[in-house]
Amino acid sequence: MFRVRRVTAPVLPTDGEPLRVLHISDLHLLPSQELKLNFLRALADLEPDLIITTGDNISSDAAILPLMSALGRLQDVPGGFVFGSNDFHVPEFKSPLRYVLNGRSTPSAEPPARLAIDQLRAAFTRSGSWRDLNERRAVVEVKGHRIELRGTSDAHHDLDDYSEVAGPAADGVDLSLGVTHAPYRRILDAMTDDGVDLILAGHTHGGQVCVPGYGALTTNCDIDRRRAKGLSEHHTATGRSWLHVSAGLGTSPFAPYRFACPPEVTLLTLVPA
Repeated sequence: MFRVRRVTAPVLPTDGEPLRVLHISDLHLLPSQELKLNFLRALADLEPDLIITTGDNISSDAAILPLMSALGRLQDVPGGFVFGSNDFHVPEFKSPLRYVLNGRSTPSAEPPARLAIDQLRAAFTRSGSWRDLNERRAVVEVKGHRIELRGTSDAHHDLDDYSEVAGPAADGVDLSLGVTHAPYRRILDAMTDDGVDLILAGHTHGGQVCVPGYGALTTNCDIDRRRAKGLSEHHTATGRSWLHVSAGLGTSPFAPYRFACPPEVTLLTLVPA
């Protein structure tokens, strides 16, 4: 049911040793989802060098403790995270037809109930290995590489503020990674213009419902449907970055189905360009 997608991204300096980055996104976890939790428990066997999570981790406060237990040894691997709207707020029912007709969902008129995001943030940072990248930057050392991480919170609900992390990479870094939940072009363009080498995002669920031979029907944001999942190039007038969009592991509990779009994580092997 769940799978590991393996992707190679040519983003390292010419003399760089390959790095294995585990990209996890859109779990939408409920504590009763034992199959998903068992899959998460097995991911440590991949022995990644860096963990990146791009949000929408939980659908219930009660999922936080099972999630952290399932992540296990991965919490000791260097990593970084940003949040999606479903880390802030309890999921709500929305008509699936709106996604197809409008290309994206729309926020509710009434503010939804909040989730225990401070508890989730504390759990993610407790080991000291994972960095909070919501409107923040950090530099980590991984296998001899100095890697700059920068991130934003969920652009789909205008929770992002890229100005907090804007600008060129810090001096002396070997690789610049951008991390965001929803891959809106305004974020992708800004990161690309600032020289970010690789951008990691989620949110789209890979389209969630796809048509064989055609692909995703929608991305739930403003990128084209051909980039609903996987590795692609992102170009602006002044730059180019690589973009990886995760199809994610979950769905909203109100739309618990996928078609021709299996739930997955991605193990990216970063190699010299």
